Amino acid sequence: MRNEENAYQSWLWGEILLFGLLGATLALFVTYPHLRPTYELPQVRLVLDTMVALAAVLVAVLAGVRFSVDGRRLDWLLCAGFSLAAGSTFCFGIAPVLGGQPLHRTEQWSWIWGRALAGVLIAAAAFARRRTASRRRELIELLVFVPAVLLLLWMFASTFGDALPSLDASDRVQPRLLTASLALRALASLFAVVGFGLRFRARGNDLDRWLALGATLSLFADLHYVFTPLVSNRFVSIGDFLRLLAYAVLLVGVWRAIRFAEFGRAVAEERARVAREIHDGLAQYLFAVSTHATMLENGADPKTALPQLKQAAAAAQQEARFAILALSSASGTAPFDAALRRYIDFLTADGQLGVDLDIDTNVQLAPDEQIEVFRIVQEGLANARKHAGARHADVKIALRGDERVVSVVDDGSGFDDDAVSAGQGLRNMKARSASIGGGFRLRSELGRGTALEVVLRA
Repeated sequence: MRNEENAYQSWLWGEILLFGLLGATLALFVTYPHLRPTYELPQVRLVLDTMVALAAVLVAVLAGVRFSVDGRRLDWLLCAGFSLAAGSTFCFGIAPVLGGQPLHRTEQWSWIWGRALAGVLIAAAAFARRRTASRRRELIELLVFVPAVLLLLWMFASTFGDALPSLDASDRVQPRLLTASLALRALASLFAVVGFGLRFRARGNDLDRWLALGATLSLFADLHYVFTPLVSNRFVSIGDFLRLLAYAVLLVGVWRAIRFAEFGRAVAEERARVAREIHDGLAQYLFAVSTHATMLENGADPKTALPQLKQAAAAAQQEARFAILALSSASGTAPFDAALRRYIDFLTADGQLGVDLDIDTNVQLAPDEQIEVFRIVQEGLANARKHAGARHADVKIALRGDERVVSVVDDGSGFDDDAVSAGQGLRNMKARSASIGGGFRLRSELGRGTALEVVLRA
């Protein structure tokens, strides 16, 4: 709870600083109009609009992926908003000028209203709370919703085309309808900042922090459009660069959310696997303890039953310690190297197996890679201790050219080819290595130990 509060305080102070800097810049440009960096660069403007459209498409796709997995109304609205923003930018801002023609009044107003409506949908996402069970149906509805809205906007602007104000770059006074449309979009961005900020405070979700930051940049981009004299799509202003930066920030935030969601699923799967191991391992030892205790109760010879009971109890105690460590490592909260060293300390505490661990600090592992590498090393050392009777093992995680290499080498009895290929542990390690895109190699000979190696691209 304290960490979440500290994260929120850091974000809040960062927002205050950003508001101060961007607000001071905006005030400077409003006070001194001749300082406004506005340039007639139609090709640059076309490139910026294209980059914004592509970024909006990527954010919409990532939000749609999250919705297909979690079914959150938040992600549906984000997908709809960014799809509408991308669609309106391409259909009304990019496609009409590809042949070198200027934008007509119908396309200009359709573009303005499309972006305003997209801002409203994104702001509404900040206050969405519900989930939906019909994810597939609503994704299909979304595919119909966006083209239908774009068509309606174009039809509406075309119907009232002559009655709409002209947007001429030579006119230094913005029409009131344009100012109202831009102000609506700025107001939607302000609501998005507040909404995502409140969500971040309540839940500590990393995505909400990035969405609030992107909405802040969008807010000041819209304010620059409001206070900057009207220019056409042939011009580039500071608002265009802020808008592009906002989409870049949003893209990073949604991508991080996807990565954390994958990590969360990996953690859940790992906990389920650990639970199965507890059932298969610890439960058997406890059953043995109960059986020997029952034998003593029924009059068995204490000289025979007591050593067996003591041995079973010691094995159950050790298995419980390993299970507790595995559960803590499966939570994904402990640093990878610390969790691995802790496990090795537990494993070698009784002196039966010595392990040398060497981790190159330059090796970077993604969260899902950390979990799988941890379990591969754990499985390799467990096999060395329980089945191979090894006295010593070397664990190395290092760089080799452009590859990251994880190796476990022991001096145990080794296995023959048939035992190696038939082992469940080998199949588990191969599957784990494949799940993170790694290559798996294992060499073992009777009497000469075992060496396993996982190779990951850097």
